[in-house]
Formats: sequence, C-alpha cells, structure tokens
Amino acid sequence: MEHYHEQRAGDRTEFQRDYDRLIFSAPFRRLQNKTQVFPLPGSVFVHNRLTHSLEVASVGRSLGSVASKLLKEKHSYCPPFMDEIGAIIAAACLAHDLGNPPFGHSGEQAIGTFFSEGYGHVVKDHLEEISFWTDFTHFEGNANAFRLLTHRFNGRREGGFAMTYATLATLIKYPYLSNHADNNKTKFGFFHADEAIYLRIAKELGILHHPQYPQRFVRYPLTYLLEAADDICYQLMDMEDAQKLKIISADETKRLLQLFFQPTRLKRISETLLIVSDANEQIAYLRSSVIGVLVDVVAQVFVEHEEAILSGTFQGSLIDKLPDPLFSAYRECANMAKHKIYCASDVLDVELAGHKIITTLLQELTQAVLFPDKAYSRQLLLRIPTQYELNGVTFYEKMLAMLDFVSGMTDVYALDLYRKINGMSLPTL
Repeated sequence: MEHYHEQRAGDRTEFQRDYDRLIFSAPFRRLQNKTQVFPLPGSVFVHNRLTHSLEVASVGRSLGSVASKLLKEKHSYCPPFMDEIGAIIAAACLAHDLGNPPFGHSGEQAIGTFFSEGYGHVVKDHLEEISFWTDFTHFEGNANAFRLLTHRFNGRREGGFAMTYATLATLIKYPYLSNHADNNKTKFGFFHADEAIYLRIAKELGILHHPQYPQRFVRYPLTYLLEAADDICYQLMDMEDAQKLKIISADETKRLLQLFFQPTRLKRISETLLIVSDANEQIAYLRSSVIGVLVDVVAQVFVEHEEAILSGTFQGSLIDKLPDPLFSAYRECANMAKHKIYCASDVLDVELAGHKIITTLLQELTQAVLFPDKAYSRQLLLRIPTQYELNGVTFYEKMLAMLDFVSGMTDVYALDLYRKINGMSLPTL
C-alpha cells in the first residue's frame, strides 16, 4: 500500500515480498484446516485450501513466466517489470482463497442464504443504506480476501498486509460492487466498505471503466492468468482426489487426462506409462503433463488476445478460448466432476453440516449484535477477539466485523464453537 512505498535495499522485489508476507501470515496458515472439496482430515490425504493455494500459485507463476516470455518476443519494447509478472500472479494466487469461510464453497452459500432466506433478513431494516444489503446476501470470498488484505483491523497497522497494488488488482476477479453484479450472479469484487481502497488502486494502475457497464471496472489483465491457474488446478486436483477416494476409477481418470493430448504426444506418454505400474503415479504423471500443456497454450491465448484484454472488450475466460481437443477435454472433466464428484455423499455431508454450523453461528452472533445489552449477548460478544470491530460506528460495520470473525474460522474452530454455544461440549468434559 502507498503508506509503505519506499526504495529498499536487497535482492527481493516488492512483488516477491508480497508472496513472502502471505506465506508467513496466520490467515494463510489457517487454510490448512479449511475444506477444499472433500472432508478433512481422513485416511486418504486430499487437498485443503492451503495445498490448493500453493499449487495454484505454482501454476500461476509458470503462466506468468511463459506469458512474459511471449510478450517480450511479440513487442520490440517491454517495461522492466515484465519479468515480474510470474511473481505478481503467484502472490495473488496465494491470496485468492484467503477470504473463503470454512466448509468449502458451501460456506459462502450458507452466509448468503442466511441473509436472503433465513433469520439474517432482519438485518436489512437496520442498514444505513439499502445498497449495503447485497454485500450480505451475495457474500463473496473473493471480496472478503480483498478486505482481509487491505482492512485495518483493531490493533493492526494501516494498510492491512501492505501489498502492492498490482497484486491486489490481480486478485479481484469481479471489479465492481455487489449491487452492480448481474441479477443472476452473486459474484463481486469488493464490499462497499472497501470501495475507496479499490478506487485508489484503479486510479493508480489506470484500470478502465467497463465499456458497456460504466459502474464496473474491467479486469486487471493479470487476473485472467490467476483465474486460469485456479481453473486448471481445481479441475485436475479434484479429479485426482476423487480417484484416491474411489469416487471415480483409476481407468476413468486416466482416460479423461489422456483426452488432452494429440496422438503423437499421447503415444509417447503411453510408452512412459508402461514403465510405471503404480496407478497413482501414472495419474500424477498424466496430471503434470496436462498442466504443462495447458500452461503453454493458456499463455499463448493470453498473448493472442492481449489487445482485447487491455481494452476491456475480452469476453469470458482464457479457458473458454482453448482450442480443441483441449477445450473439449476440459469440458468433459468438468461435466464428470459435476455429476460424480460434487454430488458424492461425503462432499454433500460436509456441505450440509457446514451449512448448519455456519447458519447457527450467524444467528447467535447476529442476535448479539442486534441486542448487545442482553446478558447472553454480552457473554457471546466477549468470545470474539478484539481485532474485530464490533463496536463500529455503523450497524453495517458491526455486521461486517461479525462476518470477518466467522469467515476467518477454520472448519475445526467453527465446529468447536458451534458445539460449545449449543451446550454439546465443555472445556473440562
């Protein structure tokens, strides 16, 4: 952030400092106990938010490095920071899930539906501005990550994590407020409380207003590469986890991964697979080969559409522009995941339990914020760490602080607090 802008001695760039600052942060460590898709922990090690973020950062760095190389070949002159694209994307990838609540994507849905369908609807009448309402009903982990990185929590320094503007801009997939999102979508990039920070970033980096929707901004160009890194990792790694958990067979997994290769490359890969007899190692080899192919092609797509991306006229994602057979292979994997992985009983059980836990916590805490003078409310509010501003000036700020607390919980912490406030667990029993 601008408060910490200065020339530093040493070999690390500010973008590399962003990466290091995130790696050593408490919110990043907490990702190790936040569900990605499958239950944690289990007899089979599957991905959690931490391992997913590390893998996305690795792929993001590769995408940035390849794209940088291609851009330098395309243009006679490139600015010096072109070599830092990989570092910027890697740092933003590390942070992309920091704002996600516990229990996977169902956590976001649980928060949104608590306000739109549940007890949380009472909050609407207490908000200072009606436009704030969609911040709650459309609760979005991406916007929450931006808040976590930039907001000054009680007892913390101004500027939050003091990240570079380039890293923060790359993080934001949906650069507009919740009430400017499409009616049929809930995605947005920043809460109303954090709008001023984004506007400073947009002005400094020269981010354009959307040509068709003037109340929105266009994406920062590097965001497309972050999105692609995330898409590549969750699609392939969820499939690998599902195979280990026997939700899909090893043969089916190998068949799907082999769809990404042209006949000549597939022949060489098939010869290598004959050397390796372990099914898990075969799948790991195929998965790494697929990532290698996708990194090269996605970077090429990014450079080919450079002008549209810079002008804000690019439509869809980089994955959408993949040539066949890559696009068809990706779609087949996505369809398989939708019909076999994300509706698996273990996945649904985590989502159902998580929904119940988060809804209960939100109801108790919302009542405490609404009626802070009640005896039970006073006790419950004492349970919330002082870094969260529950004594904020406005009711909107108080509710955001409550969501800061809930969304920052790990799965284990949320379950433990749920049991305690329901009388199901006591520290001495």
